[in-house]
Amino acid sequence: MKTLDLSQDFSVHTPAFAGYGGPTVRWTKRLAFDRAGGQEIASSLHVGTHLDAPAHFLSGGKFIGDLPLDFLIGPACVVDLERMGIGDYELYGPDHFERWEKDTGIAIERGDILVIHTGYHRHYPENWTDLSQVDETRYFIRHPGPARDFAEWTLDRGVRWLAVDAGSADHPMNTVIRQIRSDEVEDAERVLGRPLTEVFPKPDYQIMHTLLFPHDIVHIENLGGEIDRVLDSRITFGCFPWRFQGGEAAFCRAVAFLD
Repeated sequence: MKTLDLSQDFSVHTPAFAGYGGPTVRWTKRLAFDRAGGQEIASSLHVGTHLDAPAHFLSGGKFIGDLPLDFLIGPACVVDLERMGIGDYELYGPDHFERWEKDTGIAIERGDILVIHTGYHRHYPENWTDLSQVDETRYFIRHPGPARDFAEWTLDRGVRWLAVDAGSADHPMNTVIRQIRSDEVEDAERVLGRPLTEVFPKPDYQIMHTLLFPHDIVHIENLGGEIDRVLDSRITFGCFPWRFQGGEAAFCRAVAFLD
């Protein structure tokens, strides 16, 4: 069996999501003086390739340590939205995924993990496969994303959980980024053709979290690595966080298993 790493690099330079603190790493022991090297790390959890647990947005929700391996490993469909021309600020929805099923002949089955490829992983500063298109602002602020119709479709179709090669499973303008980077709102509204308050009304704020997490439909954010090698295919996909009891999220390794 062949494995491919769909995780991004992690280092002291890895950017955290808006409003979260990034990692700090320091050496506490050096080989020359202590006969062993040792490090300490401090970081928020929404950094690099990570898995959100239901408790991230749901009071009383499951923690990372509550998610068993047989839930975190399973059949997955890797949907390439980039080839459909999805670009800055744009929306993707059920039509894109149903069109993908028709184009590829691959059905998204109940219980499948849904891996979403936008191509924006190339703009991530820790994209170890190719740094030629790095653009941190475009990656976090302008990536495409969904609205309520896709969240409802995900629930109706029985998707197990999701993974996306972008800074959030939600559209950036449906997160705190809309306030933090209000200078981008006009451009986003021009692309979407209507006010953001109509596209993302207040009850729909971060709908991919608020609607889905009560059903344990969680997601990996900042997917990347060798994802371009498994596009438009069915694979076995695994997410490997540590057994973090009480953790609302965790760094993880995302792996594609190929026969």
